[in-house]
Amino acid sequence: MKFITHNQDDLIRSSGTHLQGCITATYAQLVGTFGEPLKEGFDDYKSDAEWLVQFGDGTVATIYNWKNGINYCGSEHGIPKQYIRDWHVGGHCELACDYVKLVLKEGV
Repeated sequence: MKFITHNQDDLIRSSGTHLQGCITATYAQLVGTFGEPLKEGFDDYKSDAEWLVQFGDGTVATIYNWKNGINYCGSEHGIPKQYIRDWHVGGHCELACDYVKLVLKEGV
């Protein structure tokens, strides 16, 4: 499945996306598949890492952790991003989550 990320095109926009589902993946899997996360996410207070992905048909997905990392919970209770395994997938439709799952399953 073809896709680009914010690492290839900084014009990908995620405005209006919202939660479409969740995935289980390691931080290393996400970096290996989608590259390094954004340097600044949409809500750095509640999230520690975020990726923007646009698939060949124009579907946009955001992948991010939510309120479980160091930024939100602090260093004593928060999970360092390298150990987070539960991620949210945002988009405009359920296809966003389906596509992310497919790409991770394919091991692109």
